[in-house]
Amino acid sequence: MDCKTNISHIINNILGCFLCVFAGTIYAAAIKYFIFPSQVIMTGTEGISIATAYFFDNQNLFIWMYLFFQSVLIIFAFRKIGFRFALKTLLVIITVVTSLSVLPEYQFANPEPQNERIILVIFGGILAGLAKAIAFRYGSSTGDEDIPAAYFSMKHLKPVGNIAVIAAVVSTAFGMAMAFIKTNQIEPIINTLMYTAIYIFMATETLNNFYRKFKLVMVNAVTKTPDKIVNGIREILPHRTFTQEEGTGVYSKDNVKILRTIITQEELPDVVKIIEKEDKSAFFFYHDIEGVAKHYYISPIR
Repeated sequence: MDCKTNISHIINNILGCFLCVFAGTIYAAAIKYFIFPSQVIMTGTEGISIATAYFFDNQNLFIWMYLFFQSVLIIFAFRKIGFRFALKTLLVIITVVTSLSVLPEYQFANPEPQNERIILVIFGGILAGLAKAIAFRYGSSTGDEDIPAAYFSMKHLKPVGNIAVIAAVVSTAFGMAMAFIKTNQIEPIINTLMYTAIYIFMATETLNNFYRKFKLVMVNAVTKTPDKIVNGIREILPHRTFTQEEGTGVYSKDNVKILRTIITQEELPDVVKIIEKEDKSAFFFYHDIEGVAKHYYISPIR
């Protein structure tokens, strides 16, 4: 049994590392093929780096500034979040830098405003958000604001994508200032601002929809066998607690139990399977909730 567990653990670690590399490759492709050509401003220090690269018309400058900022943030990750998270994030960052250097040159759409710039912006946002979601799902991040996002999301129970919006304000303001210094014109700056807002929205929504660790739901189950359901859920989620109430069916007059528990959307599919397995006649429903006390436990990003 121990041998099988060890083998399973090794396989999961290898798979996790492979998917971190995959996330880094997707993120690099989003930057190289969609974000750079559309001239939108990314979030956080990446936005500062890419705005500076636009100013000097030098994509390599983005890579060097990106590496500098990520090295500082990696230290924060090691100190505040955890060794495994920081190490996997480092793997993603190395993959991003390597991929930016080796990916071939392609042009999928014309970036001019009157042509397909909106396609580049939308698809770039979707790819970037998907890469972030994959990285988070397997215990890492794409770096930059995602590192403090992981920390503050665990601390304040907020979706990780929300932090990107805050980081975007600073980077967008910096990028607009650099663009104004370069062109001394307001029209292209407003145009870039609009496209940047679309990019940020697409990336944030994609991340929050594919990575649901910090979105909470309340599950209510009306059942005659609450102990079986509770025991089944505790086997896979030992940190979750329950509230139980007495109830009576209005038509059947049967005595029933009403179970309530708060879980994450990430845990929801497993909980639904347990309820359906342990009591096929159970009636259950769930809904999103907000305002949960900060001491509510969510397992760390690993």
